[in-house]
Amino acid sequence: MRAIRVASAVLLGLTALTLTAPVAAAGDERDHHDVTPFGFHVSPSTIAAGGRVTLAVDGCRSDTKVTSGVFDAVTIPKGQSSAVVPVDWDARPGTSYRVTFQCGKDDGYTELTIAHGHPSNPTPLPLHHGVKAGVGGTLGGFDLGEIGLGAALIAGSVGTAYYWTRRRSGEHGG
Repeated sequence: MRAIRVASAVLLGLTALTLTAPVAAAGDERDHHDVTPFGFHVSPSTIAAGGRVTLAVDGCRSDTKVTSGVFDAVTIPKGQSSAVVPVDWDARPGTSYRVTFQCGKDDGYTELTIAHGHPSNPTPLPLHHGVKAGVGGTLGGFDLGEIGLGAALIAGSVGTAYYWTRRRSGEHGG
């Protein structure tokens, strides 16, 4: 009986080790991809949706294109070292997004993590004009034809309900 327990524990341990090995190998590959002939970073590396991040590059002798799924593509012109961009408001908290820096033919990437909560100085959203919600309970905007049609529909439905109610009660001798 004891041998079965030991064999089960060993088999479970080997299965766990086998299933986690590909994840560890993928992590090593990702860590070595940021070795480039130019330097780059995102500051801060963790931010709330709607906040602003600074994209910095050092040692690039051409324009640097920066892309990510969490903000619009940005080009840092040759001679400049950074750009500030707003993070999308619909970024999912707790998710890490890849930020790719491309300088000429070389590229590298780092991760930007979206924190829970909202930023202390949010990026203002563009104003969207909504629908006109009415005129405060007055009859402004209605004409007599619409009012008459609405009244006729209400009267017709009440009349039909009364007719069917009286007809059913008459069928059962009541």
